[in-house]
Amino acid sequence: MSAAVLSRQEGAVRILINNNPATRNAIMPGLYAGLPTALAAAQADPEVGAIVLTGAGDFFCSGGDLNQLATRRELPLAQRREKLEGLHTLIRAIRNCGKPVIAAVEGGAAGAGLSIALACDMLVVARNAFFSVAYVKVGLTPDGGATAFLAEFVSRQILTELCLTGDRITSERLHAMGAVNRLTDQGAALAEAVALAARLATGPARASARIKTLCLHAYGADLEAQIELEAQLMVESQGDDEATEGIGAFLAKRAADFVALRGKPNAH
Repeated sequence: MSAAVLSRQEGAVRILINNNPATRNAIMPGLYAGLPTALAAAQADPEVGAIVLTGAGDFFCSGGDLNQLATRRELPLAQRREKLEGLHTLIRAIRNCGKPVIAAVEGGAAGAGLSIALACDMLVVARNAFFSVAYVKVGLTPDGGATAFLAEFVSRQILTELCLTGDRITSERLHAMGAVNRLTDQGAALAEAVALAARLATGPARASARIKTLCLHAYGADLEAQIELEAQLMVESQGDDEATEGIGAFLAKRAADFVALRGKPNAH
């Protein structure tokens, strides 16, 4: 695994760490390959039930490395696009991971760092942390899905303000907008995120992946399309061993043991 990404395991939770603390975890090229590879490994590992993504030290991610971005002017347009796709591959890897991915944000998330945080399924954020769509301050435009993610929970007017000013957004404001799941004291975001991830990791893995799919499609689908997708995934779930265990446990008034089914082929 790339040194740009560190990995450790806490129970059923895989913690992935953006490892460039000297630059407040600015994105280095190794992250583009390292993070999708680490996510794929976590997805394939039956001992992993959920994933936490964080930054080394006291900052989540300060975005793209401006020293590297400054050299892009010398490249042909096609090569600039090719390099940008590294970021978008990373964003897709987060969004398409079948296991819950929780961002633990200390310090801040700016530029593409904001995109990476918002690509995650849930956010746990320290109260003193900030977010910024900072591109306009250096004459650039948002990437990494920033405008798509923000548009899921703010009006066009607020979206335009955030992108045209590049002003810092406090964690409290982002929480009030509905994008933050948990606010914590400074230094406590990772522990809170791991606790939340550990809770999710005890759930039914295949049903959880189907729920993620439904949640991701809900914002771009009309009612009929979403109902159709719900129907497809519900009938799949009804034939799953997870449903047999869950329904049986409920009727027997005992706790369901979905962890025992993790990694085993479904019998139906």
